[in-house]
Amino acid sequence: MSVRKQTDDSEKQNGGDESEERTCSVEEVALIVPETDDPSLPVMTFRAWFLGLTSCTVLIFLNTFFTYRTQPLSISSILMQISVLPIGKFMAKTLTTKQYSILGWRFSLNPGPFNIKEHVIITIFASCGVSSGGGDAYSIGAITVMKAYYKQTMSFVCAVLIVLTSQILGYGWAGMLRRYLVDPVEMWWPANLAQVSLFRALHEKEHRSKGLTRMRFFLIVFVASFVYYAFPGYLFPILTFFSWVCWVWPHSITAQQIGSGYHGLGIGAFTLDWAGISAYHGSPLVTPWTSILNVGVGFVMFIYIIVPLCYWKFDTFESRKFPIFSNQLFTTSGQKYDTTKILTPQYDLNIDAYNSYGKLYLSPLFALSIGSGFARFTATLTHVALFHGSDILKQSRSAVKNVKLDIHAKLMKSYKQLPWWGMLFAIFLAWIVTLPIGVIQATTNQQPGYDIIAQFIIGYILPGKPIANLLFKIYGRISTVHALSFLSDLKLGHYMKIPPRCMYTAQLVGTLVAGVVNLAVAWWMLENIEDICDIESSHPDSPWTCPKYRVTFDASVIWGLIGPKRLFGPGGMYNNLVWLFLIGAFLPVPVWVMSKIFPEKKWIPLINIPVISYGFAGMPPATPTNIASWLATGAIFNYFVFRYHKRWWQKYNYVLSAALDAGTAFMGVLLFFAFQNAGVHLNWWGTHVDHCPLASCPTAPGISVKGCPVF
Repeated sequence: MSVRKQTDDSEKQNGGDESEERTCSVEEVALIVPETDDPSLPVMTFRAWFLGLTSCTVLIFLNTFFTYRTQPLSISSILMQISVLPIGKFMAKTLTTKQYSILGWRFSLNPGPFNIKEHVIITIFASCGVSSGGGDAYSIGAITVMKAYYKQTMSFVCAVLIVLTSQILGYGWAGMLRRYLVDPVEMWWPANLAQVSLFRALHEKEHRSKGLTRMRFFLIVFVASFVYYAFPGYLFPILTFFSWVCWVWPHSITAQQIGSGYHGLGIGAFTLDWAGISAYHGSPLVTPWTSILNVGVGFVMFIYIIVPLCYWKFDTFESRKFPIFSNQLFTTSGQKYDTTKILTPQYDLNIDAYNSYGKLYLSPLFALSIGSGFARFTATLTHVALFHGSDILKQSRSAVKNVKLDIHAKLMKSYKQLPWWGMLFAIFLAWIVTLPIGVIQATTNQQPGYDIIAQFIIGYILPGKPIANLLFKIYGRISTVHALSFLSDLKLGHYMKIPPRCMYTAQLVGTLVAGVVNLAVAWWMLENIEDICDIESSHPDSPWTCPKYRVTFDASVIWGLIGPKRLFGPGGMYNNLVWLFLIGAFLPVPVWVMSKIFPEKKWIPLINIPVISYGFAGMPPATPTNIASWLATGAIFNYFVFRYHKRWWQKYNYVLSAALDAGTAFMGVLLFFAFQNAGVHLNWWGTHVDHCPLASCPTAPGISVKGCPVF
């Protein structure tokens, strides 16, 4: 492979000396990303198009299928990243090298050896089949809720327009914000380093020295992960939530509320399942230690201090009438809330029926988690304004001509850029928040969502209309989710020196294909699987209970049907949580002030209030055990190993993350099609997750719930 380095002339033209170009201020990037490029490598080859579109289609099919299951499985693009390598090499050996000409465009089906840039662009195609880490287009959740929960009729054409327009809006934002969130060296998108390490392991030849090569290490861990996942994935699922406290006190509600990893606070519980560790915050191995520490502080404050005080000490929000942790909605008597009793035939709120049936209540952890979202939103805006506002303004005023670039940005100047003004227009709310949220994700690997805010706003404007609330969420929030996913891919292309026009082409085509396939699979399942997503009508062991979309439905009830005014307005049960908007906006201020008063204290700016609040984000459906295990794993590798065994960390850490993801994904697919889809289920002590039946019981006097004692 030929290597191109910057010449003296290009150094002068780009306005920096060689030492500036060669220095990357982010240590993790400097250790992992190569500072070289070979612009002669072909990118958009026939192999790249064929394997890319095939990977995108297969991946979105699998992810859509799995997301409706009781135990959902999100398959990352790493599965396809591994699978296409031998196929690409096989095509390079067997396809003809004959030159073809179409309308003056000359090309060959086989331009030479299968190269790393082709492999990257195939992975970009495939990542459109993962779509923001959720395994499907975000708008599919809203469409599922409309059809499966509200039983609303909708044409397929209308659904296609909803899916594609929300994704294309995000694509437009990514083009506009590239200069702010991709080019600057500080915006390093930590999760991409696992991909870079894997690409290098698969394509670069290593000379044998002490220890294993990265490729050999990857294969060993991949095989081990593949074999091991058969246990938590099928043979011994209790490994996903190892709640030993419940075994010690099998008759104590309080002990099980504290120790349950699935329905409680998860104190003492842990998971030995990589899928459980990385399910909600991504791989802890690719998250910076400072981010892990901030998340850990927030998690400890919330789970071990705030929630116990609110539940056992103060009985906040009448919380002891309900389970301490649940994603269900409840009546004042502790029973599950039946939303069908308060709906009109037009799917709006029947006010008389609501007044007769009674108020809606949330589990305490669910309610407090919503409140944390209020604080997280305003804290994100304040934090980015204080710590990054001046840089953003400078970049805007100078059209980023003087933006601080590293060697990777300067190497990318060789390739033509697609102008941002060619992108689509998008909506005002998404434009306001995409940049600050992107700054947080690009520097900490955590994405502070603002679903709650989008639904809160429209809930006040159009109360009692859950369908309108869902649609507003799609265009007010989902375009941002997709934009951040596209920006992350653009940074991967930045590190791997993929021409921007090739990146945009792959993203746009992949998005259109993935959106149509995504909806087609979801539509078929919604039309053909009886009682899909219906927990009450389905068999108790139904594999199609849709826990992910249950949360989406609950949100539509809270923010759309009932409306924020009834829950969070004056006289509402949860009105005090609204103060968290103000608290969140204020909390970053003293941190910023202290960083200015004591500039020599480098640790002060590392206190990140939005990321601290992320320690209790996503619950439910995430559980405290998922987050606690994620924190412990991240601390081991990104603090202790990084600090005391840096050479090992540099060579193997991100390869380890990729291998664990890939092995788990392959075995997950195999288990489903070999056993679970065929109805071959095991039933023994080790297949019953958690073993904490009392954890979901209320503790308020006089509340009677099936299977629970009455106090």
